[in-house]
Amino acid sequence: MDLGTVNFTYDGRVALRFQQALSHSPEKVWRVLTDPQYLKVWFPADVDFDLTPGAELVFRVTPEQVRRFGLPEDHMTTGTVISVHPGHILEYLWDAETLHWELSPDGSGGCWLTLTHTVEEEDSAYAHAAGWHAGLEVVEAQLDGREVDWSPWDRADELASAYRKAN
Repeated sequence: MDLGTVNFTYDGRVALRFQQALSHSPEKVWRVLTDPQYLKVWFPADVDFDLTPGAELVFRVTPEQVRRFGLPEDHMTTGTVISVHPGHILEYLWDAETLHWELSPDGSGGCWLTLTHTVEEEDSAYAHAAGWHAGLEVVEAQLDGREVDWSPWDRADELASAYRKAN
């Protein structure tokens, strides 16, 4: 998987962007992006998506975040679903940050997955980059039916230096 890119937006915010070709249909990829069974393996919070525009989302810390970062077990943040087009677009706020997931058919039965995570500060984009990269590697493994026998948290630690050097 290629490294994500960091760019400034028209309004001075910062967009971290990943684009990945997948050999699976948008509908199958959508399940991995929204189904709690898949999310618990790769998503960096415990969240159940109510796929209704305007719905409030609650992001709770995972046991791994408590262990690694010392976050309180009851720590949570909120967000709001902005847009849902099943099999195509999912966009939501996580606190003040915007996550935009887009699936585009590639004409051969697979699709392009694009994640754009928009934040206020450049340092924040770089801080998230390795984590999303590692998570998307897990998404690909889940789609391919490969066992996920590694920690996305450890993988993000391995990738962190690549993002510091590349961007």
